[in-house]
Amino acid sequence: MSTKKATIFEHLLVPEHVLLKQEDVERVLKKFRIKPYQLPKIRASDPAARAIDAAPGDLIKVIRKSPTAGEAVSYRYVVEG
Repeated sequence: MSTKKATIFEHLLVPEHVLLKQEDVERVLKKFRIKPYQLPKIRASDPAARAIDAAPGDLIKVIRKSPTAGEAVSYRYVVEG
């Protein structure tokens, strides 16, 4: 892991970002019966997206710590910008 990546994700307020593989993308889209463009978006220029080498069209899983749920998972669709 590069210093840049470690620095971004070590910060308390930055949740874990995971770049999904194609088979995982298909599973998520099928589970929620949606198209990628219906998900919240994240720009490819976002520091967290850049740190995991996300490109437009990719899907990112964001895992936040939650005091009530333990973990809160959300998904973001990577767009240009």
